[in-house]
Amino acid sequence: MLIRCGYDIAFECTAQTPLLLMLHVRSERIGDLLAPENFAVDRGVRFRTYHDVFGNLCTRLVVPAGVTHVTNDFLIHDSGLPDHVPNGAWQAEIDSLPDELLIFLLGSRYCDTDKLADFAWAQFGHIEPGWPRVKAITDFTHDRIAFSYQNARSDRTAHDAYMERSGVCRDYAHLAIALCRCMNIPARYCTGYLGDIGVPEDPSPMDFSAWFDVYLGGAWHSWDARHNKPRIGRILMARGRDAADVALSTAFGRADLVKFDVITKEVAGA
Repeated sequence: MLIRCGYDIAFECTAQTPLLLMLHVRSERIGDLLAPENFAVDRGVRFRTYHDVFGNLCTRLVVPAGVTHVTNDFLIHDSGLPDHVPNGAWQAEIDSLPDELLIFLLGSRYCDTDKLADFAWAQFGHIEPGWPRVKAITDFTHDRIAFSYQNARSDRTAHDAYMERSGVCRDYAHLAIALCRCMNIPARYCTGYLGDIGVPEDPSPMDFSAWFDVYLGGAWHSWDARHNKPRIGRILMARGRDAADVALSTAFGRADLVKFDVITKEVAGA
């Protein structure tokens, strides 16, 4: 299938302000693009890109005072298949994990494992290691948190989400990731596009989505604690330890978000 993705995001600054953006498709999906992304910044603002330590493509720019639009629009091939469910995938012993995966067992800014470890072992320690344990963690997270845009906040940690029982997709991901790490399962945070493909259309305005990867059976697998079922059409933009590593925008000064329109939908008849 073909999926159209893009956005029109605008920032209003009172003075010249450096910005760091993470709004490109990750390299793993570049080969699926029908043509290069139509990434643009208006007002003649120049930008440059680099790859961070997690392999995410980042954009650096300095915007002048006033309103600046950042836009993108592209078509991308997708298999049309739902997320793979790794039934029976085993959990690796820590000593056998590749060195570069150990960072995804540690606590991080939003995944405060130290506050959840005792609960995690009491709740999930009796469940068979591997996919059954990840499934139990995901089911628990899905049931524990009530989705609410009204209660979204940028400083909520995994433990906060556990206690407050409310949040948005990033909070589901953070809690599931933290609980997996407590149980010695490498887990990482993902962000990107996820349209209403194969499911009833959500009347809420389109947004980017957050989910998580777990390392089982010698490979990474994507899962989604908010929806808690396989979905079609995930388009990965960035991944890291948690949302702090993959912020869509970071302003080194005052930059108010004054427009945020996101598009991700199947191209009918393609």
